[in-house]
Amino acid sequence: MNDDQSRIRAIDSLSANEFAVELEGDVMTGVFGVSGLCSLALDGRTPVHPPLVISKMVQRDADLPVNRWVRDTLANPPARVTRTLAIVALDDGVETRRWVLRDAWISQIVYSDFDSASQALVEERLTIEHGGIEVVWPGG
Repeated sequence: MNDDQSRIRAIDSLSANEFAVELEGDVMTGVFGVSGLCSLALDGRTPVHPPLVISKMVQRDADLPVNRWVRDTLANPPARVTRTLAIVALDDGVETRRWVLRDAWISQIVYSDFDSASQALVEERLTIEHGGIEVVWPGG
């Protein structure tokens, strides 16, 4: 091996644009992004569970699992309509890590602006509260 080859190092990293969101094991379609994912937060020695936000396009199909979850939540706002949600990191389509949120519930639903001059899709932002996150390392 020559000196140039010995200086080459592989970088093990994830691309932020390769991910999936699963709701009760089904992949959610139309997801633009996930923000606020936090696998550990402590208030002193007590774990806290900050919410995360899922940004997605508004979809017409009323039978999509996420639309059923939104409808069930809107039908009884004080109730916590819970689901199991997973954020899955992928690398060339292969799962590299999974964050599983148990007892996840929607605490806020916000929409992007409607604007007659815009060609943008209407965005739905779901604030998701939960009871904690389990981090799963495939093969680990």
